[in-house]
Amino acid sequence: MVACVQCRNKRVKNRSKHGGAEIITEMDGISDVAVGVKRGSDELNGAPNGSDSKKLRVEEALPSRVIHIRKLPNEASETEVIALGLPFGKVTNILTLKGKNQAFLEMGTEEAAVTMVNYYSKVTPLIRNIQVFIQYSNHKELKTDAANQRTQAVLQAVSAAQSPGSEVQEVLAAVSSPVLRIIIDNMFYPVTLDVLQQIFSKFGTVMKIITFTKNNQFQALLQFSDPVSAQQAKLALDGQNIYNSCCTLRIDFSKLVNLNVKYNNDKSRDYTRPELPAGDGQPSFDPTVAVAFSKDSSSLLGKIPGALNPLSAAAAAAAAAGRVALAGQTGSSGVLLVSNLNEEMVTPQSLFTLFGVYGDVQRVKILYNKKDSALIQMSESNQAQLAMSHLNGQKMYGKIIRVTLSKHQTVALPRDGLDDQGLTKDFANSPLHRFKKPGSKNFQNIFPPSATLHLSNIPQDVTEDDLRLLFSNTGGTVKAFKFFQDRKMALIQMSTVEEAIQALIDLHNYNMGGNQHLRVSFSKSTI
Repeated sequence: MVACVQCRNKRVKNRSKHGGAEIITEMDGISDVAVGVKRGSDELNGAPNGSDSKKLRVEEALPSRVIHIRKLPNEASETEVIALGLPFGKVTNILTLKGKNQAFLEMGTEEAAVTMVNYYSKVTPLIRNIQVFIQYSNHKELKTDAANQRTQAVLQAVSAAQSPGSEVQEVLAAVSSPVLRIIIDNMFYPVTLDVLQQIFSKFGTVMKIITFTKNNQFQALLQFSDPVSAQQAKLALDGQNIYNSCCTLRIDFSKLVNLNVKYNNDKSRDYTRPELPAGDGQPSFDPTVAVAFSKDSSSLLGKIPGALNPLSAAAAAAAAAGRVALAGQTGSSGVLLVSNLNEEMVTPQSLFTLFGVYGDVQRVKILYNKKDSALIQMSESNQAQLAMSHLNGQKMYGKIIRVTLSKHQTVALPRDGLDDQGLTKDFANSPLHRFKKPGSKNFQNIFPPSATLHLSNIPQDVTEDDLRLLFSNTGGTVKAFKFFQDRKMALIQMSTVEEAIQALIDLHNYNMGGNQHLRVSFSKSTI
């Protein structure tokens, strides 16, 4: 029994050259032991168990600013390894041994290394949601080849992202929250709870997500199981695009340390409590069908062109293990089912105008036997997703509308000679489609419904008073107005988002005289 205990604490040194540095690789032991305790076996060196071909000696682990990290995932990057040490202080050097799935991380001070090892003795260190093992190295510093420009470039990039100041406690305080605040810039394609969960779960266990719109931008709060996972995700994903040239992630730490989720639906999710209700009028959450996966690596995030930005290596790797199909169970349908409409007020034209903000509407059918519901066919499935993400839960004609994907692939027109009282309309050849022209600026100006509207194509002789009066006549109150310098465009702010929606429906394409038609869209700006 004594021999076994001693054997567990022995270490074999494998002296080798790698990347210009002489290192001593501390090999895996017979069994994993506590963080910071040295152990060894000559098993990975190719010698049989119990071989005396290597000199074994017992040695207690002493603190060192060089940390030895073992059992790294094959695809782990240097940035992800550095992220393990980043919350505890400055990282001054790194050496990775790809063939052995190991790395050495040099901290700026021994104090930072001790804090790191102590922390990971209580919290399981993860990279890509896989446990790694951390201990002190026998090295006091890493002497790597100064010509290794790639490693130095990675370290410089990480150093630029670190908080100023070298005090370990200051660094820890800045990243002590497991909650990230995520802002999506230039959101041309929809970003759902499931998309966020799939991307961020590669850096740790995602426990809760809450999505909302603030300052006319889609935002989310995402809680990991521990602060270090949040730090790794922020380091790897901040500034990356989910899709080519759009949906850019802006990530900061939240001041919150815990999210309170009351409902599991398309706006919020607590993955630790699947029994939570969906809330009034919300579709229920079934964790077994929340995300559809695809084995085809070219179909990342459904049928959306360009999928992930190829430069976004971290996000691509995050999604590699589980492809998200945005269309879910409904395949690539571009048809939406809109319910809880005001059947006394709604028309195919009003639905065409509102939903046309997010895509080119081809057909609209108000259901004959259920006139508070309608089918809307968009030209592409991603446009249907975008309209659903922005308009579900908004107020139209005094009622909160519900927007979901329909099981139908197309909207059928009435048979020849059949009068359906004008409830179905074909808009395929409408000149009012916003996205028909390739490269249109409209692709870069898609925003959630907001109280502020952007006006364009304004005739030169139209005054501020003319526009204020025009928009007041839609039943709302104009709170603010601002012309752009050329006076061909302006911003106008209504009292509520509902009033702005009504004004857009009533006045988009309004003839201002001289065959000049007003263009109205939602704005991300405020006055």
